[in-house]
Amino acid sequence: MRELYLGVDVGSVSTNIVLVDEEINVISSQYIRTNGQPLETVKSGLKKLKTEFPADGMIKGVGTTGSGRQLVGVMIGADVIKNEITAHATATIHFVPNVKTIFEIGGQDSKIIVVDDQMVTDFAMNTVCAAGTGSFLDHQSERLGIPIEDFGDKALAADRDVRIAGRCTVFAESDMIAKQQFGFSKSEIIKGLCEALVRNYINNLGRGKKLEPPFVFQGGVAANKGIKAAFEKEINHEIIIPEHYNIMGALGSAILARDEIWNSRVETQFRGFEAADLEFVPSTFECEDCPNHCEVVEVRLDKKIVARWGDRCGKWTNSVKTVL
Repeated sequence: MRELYLGVDVGSVSTNIVLVDEEINVISSQYIRTNGQPLETVKSGLKKLKTEFPADGMIKGVGTTGSGRQLVGVMIGADVIKNEITAHATATIHFVPNVKTIFEIGGQDSKIIVVDDQMVTDFAMNTVCAAGTGSFLDHQSERLGIPIEDFGDKALAADRDVRIAGRCTVFAESDMIAKQQFGFSKSEIIKGLCEALVRNYINNLGRGKKLEPPFVFQGGVAANKGIKAAFEKEINHEIIIPEHYNIMGALGSAILARDEIWNSRVETQFRGFEAADLEFVPSTFECEDCPNHCEVVEVRLDKKIVARWGDRCGKWTNSVKTVL
């Protein structure tokens, strides 16, 4: 039997599900819009994966990452549940072993990761401002009437430079409208927008950090040639876009699951494809045992509590062992 590993990256905009073999060759990958329903999205992905699962394959380990990693990890029986920084860095180091700086821009957030000797030494995340994220670029492509797939080519075709304010989505959009009224072409405005968003990214996330090559750019926005060109202009250096740039979080969680199983030599906790048919019910409550008033997430399966998290002291998280 072929030993396979499953990685799931559950984000606010999209969910990536990846199946790899022991050498991290991608056997199957899915990109699914989360649409605010992470459980249903992953269930749909599992059902599809089941139909195309190799006859000689066996899932030996499962990892989850992303904003919905805890909930989905409980649902599918993950062996490893890790944050996005760890997952993205793990995948990048696997494919680009000498990487020093990782630029990652997704649908709703962005992050920068500094690596030294294959170890994460510094990082920063932006989960508040939408400027520079995929969702903002999608919105601007709709407003300009240019398909997002053509954004990069349009930016590269610009004849003149135009500076767009990029510190805020509101300012960027109003400045773009003003530049249109001044007579600049859509290509020039798109190029200016790409450069503004990269400036904002470097100034905010890269402030105070030593950014050294090799540079790797990943996340869905890495498909945008205009953003890539703007990065290379800003840092005055070539950047690498890995083959699987848009599923690196899921790949990282799969690699972490493989390593965990190899090191611990235990059986996977994977619930099997039947997990897609189980009914998991999440809820929350506020703990009043101390001034922190932590919001605790509780998940039930067949009215039985199967997971809790969110408490700083671990009281409720650890209590699940006795509840089960």
